[in-house]
Amino acid sequence: MDAIRKQATKLREQVARQQQAVLKQFGAGGYGGSDNLVTDEAELHQHQKLEKLYISTRAGKHYQRDIVRGVEGYIVTGSKQVEIGTKLSEDSRKYGAENTCTSGSTLSRAALNYGRARAHMEKERGNLLKALGTQVAEPLRAMVMGAPLEDARHLAQRYDRMRQEAEAQAIEVSKRQAKVRETVGNIENITKLEAAEAKLQDLKSNMAILGKEAAAAMAAVEAQQQRLTLQRLITMVEAERTYQRVLQILDQLEGEMVSERQRIEAPPSPSMDNTMPPPPSYEEVNGIYASQTNNGSTDSMGYFLGEVVHPYQAESDVELNLSIGDYVVVRKVSNNGWAEGECKGKAGWFPFGYVERRERVLASKVAEVF
Repeated sequence: MDAIRKQATKLREQVARQQQAVLKQFGAGGYGGSDNLVTDEAELHQHQKLEKLYISTRAGKHYQRDIVRGVEGYIVTGSKQVEIGTKLSEDSRKYGAENTCTSGSTLSRAALNYGRARAHMEKERGNLLKALGTQVAEPLRAMVMGAPLEDARHLAQRYDRMRQEAEAQAIEVSKRQAKVRETVGNIENITKLEAAEAKLQDLKSNMAILGKEAAAAMAAVEAQQQRLTLQRLITMVEAERTYQRVLQILDQLEGEMVSERQRIEAPPSPSMDNTMPPPPSYEEVNGIYASQTNNGSTDSMGYFLGEVVHPYQAESDVELNLSIGDYVVVRKVSNNGWAEGECKGKAGWFPFGYVERRERVLASKVAEVF
C-alpha cells in the first residue's frame, strides 16, 4: 500500500507540473498564471520532507516492534530455563545434603557447590530477564502504541488529503480559466473563476500551516524514536554485561570441582610411620662415606640423583626441606627409611620415599642442586 501511495503521489505531481507548463504557454493575460497552482517549490519541498519523515518514523516503529518481539521471546524461553535450572539446583543440593556414600563425601561437596552456584546463576538470569522486560520492552512498546506517533501520522495523513483536495481544486481553476478565455466578458464565468481561485488560495494557506505542523510533529517523533531506541539498546548491552558475572561463578565452581577431582585422583602421599625412627645424627655416622654397614644402620648405594615427588618439611636441623620438582644428590640410604643427600647447597636427611631416582637430568637442573 505504501508503494502504491508513493507512486500515486508522484503521478499527481507529474500531472500538476504538466498542467502548469500548459498554462504558462497558453495563459498570457487575463486570469491565467502559475501562482494559482498548488505545486509550487515551497509546497513541493514540504511534501517531500513529510514523505521522508513518514518513511523514517514508520521504519523506526517497525524496528522498535521487532526489538519488543525479540525481547519477549527471549523472556519466555529464559523463564523456562530459569525454572529448569532452579529445579536442578534444588536436586543437587538435596543430594549433597542427604548423600550417604561410604567411600567419601567428595561428590556430596561437589553437588552442594554446584547447587549453590546454579541457584546464583539462575538468580542472575532472572535479573537479566526482569531488566529486559521493564527497561527495554515496556518503554518501546509504550512508544509504538503511544499517542505522539499516532497524532503525528494523523496530521501527515490530513495534510496529504488536503493536498489532494488542493490539486483537484487547481484543476478546477484551470478549467474555469479556460472558460473565461473562451467567453470573454461573461460575468458568471468570471465570478465562478474568482470563487474557485479563492477556495484554492484558502486550501493552499491551510495546507501550508498543516504541513508545518505535521512536519514538526513527525520530526519530534523521529528524534524521540532515535533517542529512546538507542537508550534501550544500551540498556540491553549493560544488562547482558551484568549477567556475564556468571562467568566468575563458573570459574570459581570449576576451580572447586577440579580441586576435588585432583584430590581424589592424586596418589597417596607416603605416610610417615609413627614408629619410624628419627634420622641418625651426623655424629653417629661419621664414617658414613666409608660405606660402613657392620651396625646395620646404613646401606651405601653410591651417589645418584633423585627428583622430589612429595614435599617434605624438615623437623630438625639435620633434615632437609624438599619441594616437588627439586633434585637431590642422594649420597646414602639408611635401612630405616631415611636418606642423606644435598639439595640447593644444603646437606641433610629426608625420607627416602619422597624422591624417585632419575638416570637423566637436564644440566640446568643439576646446577640447581649445588
